[in-house]
Amino acid sequence: PALRRLTHYLLAHYQKGTRPVRDWRKTTNVAIDLMVYAILSVDEKNQVLTTYIWYRQHWTDEFLRWDPEHFDNVTQISLPVESIWVPDILINEFVDVGKSPPVPYVYVDHHGEVQNLKPIQVMTACSLDIYNFPFDVQNCSLTFTSWLHHIRDINLSLWRQPELVKFDRSVFMNQGEWELLYVLSHFQEFSVKSSDNYAEMKFYVVIRRRPLFYTVSLLLPSIFLMVTDIVGFYLPPNSGERVSFKITLLLGYSVFLIIVSDTLPATAVGTPLIGIYFVVCMALLVISLTETILIVYLVHKQDLQPHVPTWVKHLLLEKATVLLCIRDRTKFIRSRTQSMDLSGQVENNDSTAKLNPYSCEDPREHEASGSAKPMLVEGSPLTLGVLREVTAIRSFLEKREEFRDVAREWLQVGYVLDVLLFRAYLVVVLAYSITLGTLWSVWQDA
Repeated sequence: PALRRLTHYLLAHYQKGTRPVRDWRKTTNVAIDLMVYAILSVDEKNQVLTTYIWYRQHWTDEFLRWDPEHFDNVTQISLPVESIWVPDILINEFVDVGKSPPVPYVYVDHHGEVQNLKPIQVMTACSLDIYNFPFDVQNCSLTFTSWLHHIRDINLSLWRQPELVKFDRSVFMNQGEWELLYVLSHFQEFSVKSSDNYAEMKFYVVIRRRPLFYTVSLLLPSIFLMVTDIVGFYLPPNSGERVSFKITLLLGYSVFLIIVSDTLPATAVGTPLIGIYFVVCMALLVISLTETILIVYLVHKQDLQPHVPTWVKHLLLEKATVLLCIRDRTKFIRSRTQSMDLSGQVENNDSTAKLNPYSCEDPREHEASGSAKPMLVEGSPLTLGVLREVTAIRSFLEKREEFRDVAREWLQVGYVLDVLLFRAYLVVVLAYSITLGTLWSVWQDA
């Protein structure tokens, strides 16, 4: 009966359309508080943050006061929120109405202090920076202000101390993708087109993404594929398997990018660094394949392959071997000298064969036979035919040996060039990896 009498006493002549002050010049001070309960979703494409918060308001209603002694010492009562005046405080960043449970009552004490506590699912616009993905930290603001009343009618203040609000994670559900770092609060006044000033209270919700899932599912597979590509350089240069191996690796990386494309955040204003990382890795794989094709083209044995130019021999087989610290560089120089001597010997033999048609015979037999032997050879068509066949076979074998020497020279050039390009490629990959690792480490520790 005391609660019924008190409710009838308070609401019988109550006007909820009027700001609850007895002097209109007096400002209604509304103290607000905020606690983050959960981070529901972060939509990078639409730049929308969905959070679940516990929101509290506190103000003084001068028409909701009573003497507890007249009402069985009742000092606090709950009243329907539709029956009393409630400040029109909204969040400026609202983009959609969330699925918040309705709370139909407020608490009122005998001094007229009204407490309105309610949970809210907030869908707000937020400028999300995804460049550091998956090590990104987002800072989204929730701005509470009166949509109609200026600061002379409704002023805002903070219910608790800013330090208590900043590190309060007592109700936060800390099991999702995002973790709450802190909540900053800031009060300011603003005006629109030289109109009256309005009071607003900003809460900056600072959250950080947990990168473990993305590190395991995105970074590690890419790193493994790049390491496999580097190991592929140890296949022999004259082996055609290296080209097929590189092409298969490039195809596998393309399939990997198609699979992870839906995982990467997409915005119209920027691209995350990890997307640039994947593109550069693809470019490195293409460069590696191009280098392999070049080396295979150089070392491939062809019958019409020209001699290695002298400047190439001097630059790669002498200077580059010293620069690259190749241990068997003396073999390259020795084989080069032997090939040069063999070429000179082939030329001398060719000239001797042309001048001396009896080069296939034993010189002692030629001296013993005297002048009768040449007459016998010249007069015998069968002997002349055999001599021509033997000379042709010798010329063919010498020409084939010359081709082999040319192919061997190109193989040595390709080997040295392959070592040179491999080490340059390895330096580029290491520098790129160290740079990205340093950046991500700095962002994670910041």
